[in-house]
Amino acid sequence: MLLIKSIKKKEYKMSLQEEIDQKAKEIHSDSYPMSIGEIVSIYSNNELDIHPDFQRFYRWSLQQKSRLIESILLGIPIPSIFVAQRDDGVWDVVDGLQRLSTIFEFMGILKDSDGNLLQKLKLAATRYLPSLENKVWDSEDETLSLTQTQRLIVKRAKLQIQIVKKESDKDTKYELFQRLNTGGSRLSDQEVRNCLLVMIDKEFFIWLKELSDNLDFQNCISVSERASNERYDMELVLRFLVYRYTNPSEISRSTELNDLLTNKLIEFSENEIFDKNQEKEVFIKTFQLLNAALGDNTFRKYSLEKDRFIGPFSISGFEAIIPGFSKYINNYSISDIDDIASKVKNLWDINEFKKHSGAGLRAADRVQYLFPLSETNFRK
Repeated sequence: MLLIKSIKKKEYKMSLQEEIDQKAKEIHSDSYPMSIGEIVSIYSNNELDIHPDFQRFYRWSLQQKSRLIESILLGIPIPSIFVAQRDDGVWDVVDGLQRLSTIFEFMGILKDSDGNLLQKLKLAATRYLPSLENKVWDSEDETLSLTQTQRLIVKRAKLQIQIVKKESDKDTKYELFQRLNTGGSRLSDQEVRNCLLVMIDKEFFIWLKELSDNLDFQNCISVSERASNERYDMELVLRFLVYRYTNPSEISRSTELNDLLTNKLIEFSENEIFDKNQEKEVFIKTFQLLNAALGDNTFRKYSLEKDRFIGPFSISGFEAIIPGFSKYINNYSISDIDDIASKVKNLWDINEFKKHSGAGLRAADRVQYLFPLSETNFRK
């Protein structure tokens, strides 16, 4: 069983001012305006990392991109760009990726994760500048291109850069990213975690995504297209890991499950004894057998009266199956699929499960009952 160290709470309780003073010392920041031309130079010299991998998580429309260019041309202030300085001096973009990406895409210098230049952005008409329709940064056709004067306006426009310096506490960058990118509900919780993970450990992100792409797993969870687009499937992979290695009492004490999932994700990625190969084997075998036994019915409610599965994916079903079944997975084989199916069906008729399941109950309240039930039901 993997052991993950937790930070011990200090017995001494600090006052509010002492907490402020201590945390303030852990955060080193700076702020100054930079012209877009200067920022372009830094990006071209590979001294600014906007993480092309994040692009899949952001959904700015052509109209939103065009409005940003309109704002720059009209001199409308643009929100600050937040960056975190790495040990190698490179700036990680913490907030402002879409703004910078749009500017770079329009100027024709935006690169994908493989270093290839992306196609230049062609603008749409905006409310105040309808003549932006089909305009590009530069073109041999002068009717389609910004003028030299207009390009200089863009290059000389200034953006406020907020810098979290490398001397800051190592968790500051992740905390800042999470706070800045959840306020506007632009991303789902898991999409924010995915962005964090790319910053922390890209290889771990790729590994987690590979697990989520497993066909047996995808067939078992059978979530909606919208949930899949918001990467709920990757959240379920994370829950799989957390449910295997987290005591239900710790989850019960957590005020926010999303915060717990984020913290555990960081712990997994930074823990040197976390065996990804072993976890992958357990994950693959777990869903291989569940898919063989029940397919897309695995986490749907089973009606004893109707003798069939009904309804959509149930998170309560997931919490009552995964902890126990994955723990004893090595005691099962393909010859046990009838037994597995029977045990899953029986769950839905157990009074303890009926009492403590359902979407109306918080995960923190459910798991302290469902985890022990899961272990008892699938022990073999």
